[in-house]
Amino acid sequence: MPIDRTDRQLLILLTENARAPVAELGRKLGLSRTTVQSRIERLERRGTITGYTARLSDEHERGQVKAHILITAVTKLAPKVEAELRRIPEVRTLHSVSGHFDMIAIVIAPSIGELDELIDRIGALDGVERTMSSIILSTRVER
Repeated sequence: MPIDRTDRQLLILLTENARAPVAELGRKLGLSRTTVQSRIERLERRGTITGYTARLSDEHERGQVKAHILITAVTKLAPKVEAELRRIPEVRTLHSVSGHFDMIAIVIAPSIGELDELIDRIGALDGVERTMSSIILSTRVER
């Protein structure tokens, strides 16, 4: 069953605040609480919603350094590189991408020195040909 416009609006609202009361979501969507609850349960069963998470405040993460690390991997060793990156807790997100690089890891470290060590550790993984990193100065939009 395809996702309809109401499901898309519901997903946007849940992305903004996954802890919003179902009654509040219903008011915003013009639906009853039970209808919204049924839609959420259906989206969970279908795997459209796979979980809920906490978003940390800027104040909490202040002082930590976030960066994008672009990674080129030896083609045959890319699955091994991915498996190793999954084991590194500082790697918060890992994207497979097209273009000059194969992957982009979004990482967080407590300091520049520890970020430098993390970049070196990633660059030393078997199968990593090269890395290029960019420190994130600020986040302008996050949904």
